[in-house]
Amino acid sequence: MKASYKVPSIIACSILLVVSCSRKKDKFISRNFHAVTAEFNTLYNGYNALEQGRASLNESYTDNYWDVLPIERLEVFDEVILPGQSKNESFSTAEEKAVKAIQKHSMNIGGKEKNPQMDEAYLLLGKARYFDQRFVPALEAFNYILYKYAASDKINQARIWREKTNIRLENNELAIKNLKRLLEQEELEDQDLADATSMLAQAYLNTKSIDSAITQLEVASNVTKSNDERGRYRFIQGQLYNELGYKDSANIAFDKVIELNRKTPRIYMISAYLEKMKNFDYENEDRMALLELLTDLEENRENRPYLDKIYFQKGQYYQNTNAEALAIEYYNKSLRTNSRDRLLKAKNYEILGDINFDNSVYKEAGNYYDSTLTNLELNSKPYRVIKRKRDNLEDVIYYEGIAITNDSILRLVRLPDAERITYFQGFIDDLKAKAEAEKEKAEALERNQGLATVNAGGRQAPAFQGVGAPAQATFYFYNPTTVAYGKNEFIKKWGNRALEDNWRWSSRGVIGNIGGAGGTNIVAAATEEELYDPEYYISKIPTEQKVIDSISKDRNYAYYQLGLIYKEKFKEYELAKDKFQDLLESNPEERLILPSKYNLYKIYELLGENGEAAIAKNDIINNYPDTRYAMILSNPDMVSDEDENSPENLYQALYAQYENQEYADVISKSEDYINRFEGDAIVPKFELLKATATGRLYGFDAYSKAINFISVTYANKPEGKEAQHIESNVLPVLANKDFVKDSDSIRQQYKVIYTFKDAKKEQLEGFKTELDTVLSHVKYYKLQSSVDVYDTNTNFVVVHGITNKLVANTFEQLFAKEDKKKIKEPHFVISSKNYQIIQIHKNLNDFLNVDTN
Repeated sequence: MKASYKVPSIIACSILLVVSCSRKKDKFISRNFHAVTAEFNTLYNGYNALEQGRASLNESYTDNYWDVLPIERLEVFDEVILPGQSKNESFSTAEEKAVKAIQKHSMNIGGKEKNPQMDEAYLLLGKARYFDQRFVPALEAFNYILYKYAASDKINQARIWREKTNIRLENNELAIKNLKRLLEQEELEDQDLADATSMLAQAYLNTKSIDSAITQLEVASNVTKSNDERGRYRFIQGQLYNELGYKDSANIAFDKVIELNRKTPRIYMISAYLEKMKNFDYENEDRMALLELLTDLEENRENRPYLDKIYFQKGQYYQNTNAEALAIEYYNKSLRTNSRDRLLKAKNYEILGDINFDNSVYKEAGNYYDSTLTNLELNSKPYRVIKRKRDNLEDVIYYEGIAITNDSILRLVRLPDAERITYFQGFIDDLKAKAEAEKEKAEALERNQGLATVNAGGRQAPAFQGVGAPAQATFYFYNPTTVAYGKNEFIKKWGNRALEDNWRWSSRGVIGNIGGAGGTNIVAAATEEELYDPEYYISKIPTEQKVIDSISKDRNYAYYQLGLIYKEKFKEYELAKDKFQDLLESNPEERLILPSKYNLYKIYELLGENGEAAIAKNDIINNYPDTRYAMILSNPDMVSDEDENSPENLYQALYAQYENQEYADVISKSEDYINRFEGDAIVPKFELLKATATGRLYGFDAYSKAINFISVTYANKPEGKEAQHIESNVLPVLANKDFVKDSDSIRQQYKVIYTFKDAKKEQLEGFKTELDTVLSHVKYYKLQSSVDVYDTNTNFVVVHGITNKLVANTFEQLFAKEDKKKIKEPHFVISSKNYQIIQIHKNLNDFLNVDTN
C-alpha cells in the first residue's frame, strides 16, 4: 500500500514546487529557484558560448606590429549585419541564452526585479552583442543595467562596457568624460580598475593624446590580474614612447615585457626584443652584443614561429653595418619562411628592390616592386608610393630588355664559326647536365613512389603511370614533389613563359631565348636530334643584312632611350653617359647622332667634365651649324621657351591645323617632325596626331593600322597606352559599316550634303557664305552649315539642324523664291548616324547605292 502512494506524492510535490516557484510571486523559494536556475544553467551555458566565441576571435585575429597595437584584440568590419544574422554562432548562442534567462527567470514584481541574476543576464546580452559587432543594441543592454539595476554589484562593469561600446561607436570624448568621472567617484580595484584605465587609454589614443594614454596604461599594467594583458599594455607603452621619440623610456617598457618571459604570450617578448633593436644606436652601442643577441634568438627552437621577423631584423643589422650581401641573404631567408605577415613580406621585397635600384639593376628592382605590390592593400598610400616607383621603371626595363637581347644577337652574328661552335657546345653541355639532373630526380620520384598513399582500408594507390606521369591518388597541387615535377615538365616543353594572356603563342615571345633570337623558344621547338646539335642553333642566327640592320637599329634606339631615361628620370649621369657613348660607337642612324651628342654635352657639364663638354660643344657648333642645337649652344640667352621652332610649339601649331581640317598638311608635317625630333619625348604625340588625321582623311582601315603601330612601338608611353585602349575598346565599336535604316518613329538628326570635287578653299567658303545667308531667311528652323573634309579630293558643305526626314527631302521648299535661284548645286540627304559611317569608312558610293528608307 505504501508504494501505491509514492507516485502520487511525487507528482503532488512537483506541482507544489512549480506553483510555489512562480515568477509572479515574491517568495523565498521562487527567488532562489529562478536565481540558481538562471546562474547555473542558462547563464553558465551562455558564458561558456561567449568564451568560445572570444577564443575563436583571438585565434583569427592577427596583430599588426608595424603599427601601435589596439588595447583590445578585436577587428571591426565595415559590413552591415542584418537582423537575425551573426558573425559568430557562439555569440549568437550566448545572446540566446541571455534572452532565455531574462524571459524565463526574470521576476519583475511591482516594478522591481527580484531575481539577483538578471543584471548578469543583461551584461551577458550586451557582451554577446558587443563581440558580434552590433554596438548599438549592446549599448542598449548596458544602459538598461545602469537604469534598472543601480544597486547591482556589476554596475561598474556595466559602465566600463558601455564606454567600450561608445569607443567602438567613435564617441571617444563621451567615453573619456564618463570614464574619468567613474574613476573619480568610485574606488575601483583590481581588474575593474585595469579595464577602466585601459579603455580610457584607448580613447586617448583615438584622440591622439599619447601622453595621457601612457599614464593610463601604466595604471592598467600594474593592477591587471592577467599577465597576457600586462605584456600587451607594456608593449603598447613602448610603442607609444617610440612615437614620441623617447627611446630610453621605450626600451625600459620593452624590458618589462621581456622580464615577463613565459608568463605572457611569446610574441610580445620577441616583438619587444625586435623593437629594442630598432632603437639601437649603431654609432655608439656595442654591435657585437646586438649580433650575439640576434643569433641567440635565431637559434632558439622556441622562436621558430617568429623566424620571419628575426631574419628580417638580422637583415636590417647587416644593412646598417654595410654588409649588403649578408643583408640580402637574410631578407631572402625571411621571405622563405612563408610568413603570414604580408606587411613584413612587402618590406622585404621593397628593401630588396631598393638595393637593386641603388645598384642600378633596374629590371630586378622592378620584379621586387611587383612582389611588394601584391602584398600591400590596393590603393593604400604605401601601395601608391611603390606603384609610382614601379611605373618609373617600366621604360628602363623595356629598353634594357631590347638592348640586352639585340646585343647578344649581334655578338653571335660577329663571332667566327669556330667560336660559335664553342659557345653553343657549352650551352648544350649545360642542357645535358640539366636533363641528367631531371632524369635522376624522376627516377628518385619513381623509386619513392611520390604519389603513393594508403587509404583507410589499407589499399595502396598507384604512384606513377610510367615515368613522368603522376597518378591521381591525391590532388596534384597538394603534393609539393609533383608540383615541382610539373614545373620542370612545363619549362621543358614550353620554356620560361611570361605570365600573360595567350602565353602559348610564339609571337608573345619567351623569356630566356638563346640570344633572344627570333622571339620564340628555339629549345622547346627543337627535335631530339636538334636539341644537342650546335649547327641547329647556329642556323637560327640571322644572316640577312636587312634583318641584322633592323636588329642593330632597334638596339641603337634602345640605347638612346636608356640614355635619356637615366639622365632625365633617375639622374644616373654615368650610366647615361655610357649609353650615349656606346650608341655613338655603334654606327647609329643619322637622326640619333646629333641629339646624342647634345645630351652627352649636357651630361659632361653636370659631371664637371669641362674639357669633354667643350669638345662636344665645338663639335656640334662646327659640324651642325644650322641646327637648333647649335643655335642653343651658340646663343643660349636668345633661346626661350617661346621659341617658335621648339617641338612643343610646333605641335601646338600642327594641332591647330588639325582642328582646321588640314589633314593632308598635318600628316606631311607630322612625318617631318617625327624624323626631326626622333628620340624626343614628344614624338609619340606627333604619331598619335598623325594617326588621327590619317583616319579622318583615309578612313577606318588606315586609322586602325596607324593605331596598331603606335600601340606596339610606344607600348610603354602614355600615347601607346591610349592607342591600346583605342584598339581594344574604340575600334571594335567603329568597325561596323552597315547603314542604319531611317525610321519615322524615331526622332533623329538629318543632314543635307552638297558635294564638291577638287574645289578650292575660296570656292567652298564662298558657297558656304551664300548658303548661310539663305539659311538665315528660313522660318521655324534654326539651321547652320559647315565645311567638312571627306577625302583628299572631296569636300562636303553640310546643313545641320533638321530633325525630320520629310523636311530634309523637301529642303529647297524652305527657301524663298529668290533664294532658290541662288542655291542650285545638287545635294543628298543622310541621317547623322549614316553620315558618321561614311566619314569613318569612306563608303559614300555604297550609301548612294543603298535604299535606307
